This record gives sequence, C-alpha cells and structure tokens, in this order.
Amino acid sequence: MEAAPRVEPRPAIDRRRLLLGGAAGAAALTLTPVSFAHAADGSAAGGVPGVGAEARVISGHLETGVTDFVYLPVEVPHGVRKIAVSYADDKLAVPKGTPGNACDIGIFDERGIGLGGSGFRGWSGGSRTSFEIANEAATPGYLPGPVKHGTWHVVLGPYQVAPQGLNYRVEIQVTYGVDGKAAPRHYPPRRARGRGRSWYRGDCHLHTVHSDGKRQPAEVAAGARAAGLDFMVSTDHNTSASHGAWGEYAGSDLLIITGEEVTTRNGHWLALGLPPGEWVDWRYRARDDAFPRFARQVRRGGGLVVPAHMYCAYVASQWKFGFDDADATEVWTGPWTYDDEHAVSTWDQKIGEALRSGGTWVPAMGNSDAHSEPQAVGLPHNVVLADDLSTEAVMDGLRAGRSWIAESSAVQLTFTASGHARQAGIGEELEVPADAPVDIRLDVKGVPNGTVRFITDEGQMHQESLTADGAGSVVWRTTASLASYVRAEVRHPMSDGTPGQGNTMGDALLFGPMAALTNPLFLKASGH
Repeated sequence: MEAAPRVEPRPAIDRRRLLLGGAAGAAALTLTPVSFAHAADGSAAGGVPGVGAEARVISGHLETGVTDFVYLPVEVPHGVRKIAVSYADDKLAVPKGTPGNACDIGIFDERGIGLGGSGFRGWSGGSRTSFEIANEAATPGYLPGPVKHGTWHVVLGPYQVAPQGLNYRVEIQVTYGVDGKAAPRHYPPRRARGRGRSWYRGDCHLHTVHSDGKRQPAEVAAGARAAGLDFMVSTDHNTSASHGAWGEYAGSDLLIITGEEVTTRNGHWLALGLPPGEWVDWRYRARDDAFPRFARQVRRGGGLVVPAHMYCAYVASQWKFGFDDADATEVWTGPWTYDDEHAVSTWDQKIGEALRSGGTWVPAMGNSDAHSEPQAVGLPHNVVLADDLSTEAVMDGLRAGRSWIAESSAVQLTFTASGHARQAGIGEELEVPADAPVDIRLDVKGVPNGTVRFITDEGQMHQESLTADGAGSVVWRTTASLASYVRAEVRHPMSDGTPGQGNTMGDALLFGPMAALTNPLFLKASGH
C-alpha cells in the first residue's frame, strides 16, 4: 500500500483510566474514545475537502492481571479511505521463569465488536506492530474494504503482562480521499481432479504471512505439492484474510480448503472446511461456555472442529474445553515429541470411554503446523479415504475416522481386520461371533527397521520389527471377545538402533519417533 502522508501527531493522550466493557465473551476493558477533527460533512481538517490525514497517539499502562481484551474505540469520520494503526509496548526485563510482556492486536469496524458479529476486520496477534486497511488492499491478516464512518475498535490482547505492568503506545492515522477499486478475492474451488473413491493425502494445519507464518501462500502451496499431497487446509490464526488469496494457487492436482486456527486463552482448535470468507471468533475461555456455539457454526457450514496440539507448552495453547464438541483431535503436530506421546495416550483413553458409554469416538489427525523454514509442510499429514477429491468428501472421510497419519508420502500402509468371511478397514466395524478368529493385518512400506505395534483396549498386544528395506506384513489373531478395537503404530528405531519395547517399565523412552499411526478398526461381537 502507498505510504501515508507525514502528519505531525497531536500530543499523546493518556488512557490509563480504563472503563469496564462487555463487548465480547471473555472479560474486556474499554478505553475512552479517540476522535478526529474531520467535519461531519466530509470536509477534511483545515477545510480542504478530501485531502490530508490525521493521526492520534494514545499511551497507557496495564497492570498484571488485566482482562483478556482491551478495546480502544476510534470515531472514524466521513471521507476516510484508509486507516493505519501502529503499536508498541515496553519489553521489560523479568526474572527467569516469569512471562514478559506480549500483546496481540487487531481491529473491528463500525459494525461492532459483538461476539461472533460481523464487525471483524483483521487480526495479526503478536506477529505485526502495524497494519493498514483500505478498499483496494490491506495488510496480510486484515480484510480490505471501505473504511466507513462510525465507531471502530482497535483491540489489544495482553496475554502476558510483566510484574511491572505493560506500557503501551498506539498510533491511529486516517487518510482522507476517495476509495480505490475493491481488492479482488480469489477463493479456491471446492473440488479438484481426483481418482474417485481413493486414499488422499493432506496437511490440515498450515500458516502463512496472514498470521504468524513467514511463507507466502504460493510457497505453502508449492510445499504441499513437493510433499506429494493431494489437499491442504489453510488455518491462519483468528482470521479469514488468506481465503481470498488461494484461488490462483489451487489446481486440478491440489485441493486447497479454507479454514482457521481459533486461538482462545484455553487452547487452540482448527475450524476445517469453512465456507470461503467465513470467520470464527476466538474471544472466550472455557468458563464462558461459548465454544459449543462456535463449534455449531463450523458444522453448519459442513466443517470439522479439531482441538490442536493439546499438550503444547506455550501460554494459552493447552486444550481445556474437553472433547464433547470435537469431530476429531490432533494427536501429532510437526516432528514427533513428548507432547505427541501424551496426546496419543489421551486420545486412546477417549476411545475406551466412548466404547464403554456408547458415545461417539473421536478420530485422530496429524498435521505439520508449519509456519516457516525449516518446518516441513506435510510432516506429518493425513491419508484419508474419500469418495472424491472435494472439500465435502475429504471432511466426510476425516469425520468418519477413515484415515491414518503418515510422516511423509514415502510411508504407505493398509490395515484390515478379517474374520467370518468379512473384512473391515480403518474406521470401520467388523461384526463377528464373539469367539470367531479375527486376523489383524498391516502391510507397510517406507519405514526401514521400523517397529509395528498393535494396540487394543488392553494395551499393546503385539509387536514386530520390519526389515532394513522398510517393508513387511504383520498379522496377529484375536477375537471380538478380547479386543473391542485395534489400532496400529509404526515407529522408527530407538536412537541406539533397537526396536523399543512397549511392555516394559523404566526411565528410558519406550519407542523411537512415530512414522505412521492409524485410527482404530472396531470388533463387535454378534448380538452385542
């Protein structure tokens, strides 16, 4: 966007006095409004119609324990074609182990700041210190469009405040003039050329410069193709701004699905398969009881609700909302680490709970959460059985749990249960007499010297090593009376080259990194 004219700002306004506000789901504070000298008839300050700009600088102090969101009302006059905001706070030294100052920023327009309302115009979190919005263009993460007259709100999200407090400075500049031509929006098609009913590979958690990623959309799409993926989902934090950029990068070989990573103060979740341009609000905590409302919003559009990286150690990232409103859950995020081990254990426990209560089980997903180099797109990704390479079909396959997770396209597998002249695959149920023999079979390629594990509601029941070429078939026999579900893992060797052992106790890790993980297949005794 063009550089703003240099305008000498008026003296800074001290906004230390905070007024309670009730604009959003989480607790909020509202500052006193900022106004400009622009006349109500549309003439610019100084009496010259449509020329020039004005700026205001607001400074203030927030104490430790301040509420989640601080709203700064901005009275935007008639005749504004662009609004620009810059932000700074002091980075104070803090004792080791104490969070320092960190503050997010975004903006809502004259349509208001109501939870889930239509006034959202952009969010950059803590990844930017300035942004601009005009009809013809906007900073990545923000929505272009007219800057209409009315009360806008700059929103600050001080998610970490040092013991000394946080001193902030916000500069708002409005530029007068006639709106430029509306920015084009190229939404991606909801279907690509597929192979009919087949297994399709896709990464459902990816970021660009429209949130805190460093990659342009073109680079992310190129990374998806290089990883051998058939589809990908755009999930920038708390904004739909990137949706309109994906159309030119989709193709017959790559389905690009629109989504969002919703980053609340009590955990992050993926809204997958959103209608292009749709935004999901994030301004609530688990205690606000707002999450079910936004889960319903996503499902109404045919999308999925997926808790992300449930044990991530970063502030506000650990999942606290439970799984009643989840369609699937991310259990493997990026290169394999200890938090993924915990996530898989929690997910496995939830499968048992669902079977015991007669409830709905929650399928597992794995995604890269790639933001920038050297994070690899597609490490890991989902391999889903879908009727077609379309947004609807992919969402249906993931929702049904007809999927497994691979670290790369080099890993291939099939996983089935056969018995009583019947067969079932991943996410499916095999009904047989209680004591009829059932053969569980895994065929795998691409994991040299890997370790195959079969896990049921009793725990690990079988383990077998692959050869150096990474290919093999593993068969284990059970019955529906002994196993209500079976899932498979394929692990890399331990760092010392040994296969690891799941039925031992001790201080050492039991296994090497995950190479592939399946959703379960289910065994049901006839008459039960």
